[in-house]
Amino acid sequence: MVEVDVVYTGSLRCEATHGPSGNKIQTDAPKDNMGKGEAFSPTDLVATALGGCMLTIIGIVGQKNNIAVEGAKAHVTKEMATEGIRRISRLAVTITFPQTYSDKEKSLLENAAMTCPVHKSLHPEVDAPVEFVYPE
Repeated sequence: MVEVDVVYTGSLRCEATHGPSGNKIQTDAPKDNMGKGEAFSPTDLVATALGGCMLTIIGIVGQKNNIAVEGAKAHVTKEMATEGIRRISRLAVTITFPQTYSDKEKSLLENAAMTCPVHKSLHPEVDAPVEFVYPE
C-alpha cells in the first residue's frame, strides 16, 4: 500500500506528496480546460504513468532474463474525448528499443509491456494501442 496526499493549492493547481519518499509533484489544469497548462495535468499523469509502467515492467523482465533494455523509450499520445463527458479517449504508445533482440526476447519484452498494471487498469473504453519499434 502506498499513500499519496494531494492538496488543492488554488488557481486549478494541486500539489501531491508521495508518502514513502516525500517527493512532490504539481499539477495544473490544461489550457483547454480553464488552466494555464504550466505543469502536467492529472490526465497527463495517466499517460506518463502508462509509459513509465510499461518501461519499468520491461526493465524488470530484462533484468530477470539478462536482456539489456537501457535506453528504451516510450512515447505516449493522449487524446481527450471531443463529445460527451470529458475523459481520456485514447492513449497511443510507441515503445522504441535501443537494439535488436531474438524472437523469444521480443516476445518476453512485448508481453511485459502489455501486462503492466497501468495498462491492465485502463477502462475498456480507452483505446490504448501499442507499437513496438526495433532498429533496422
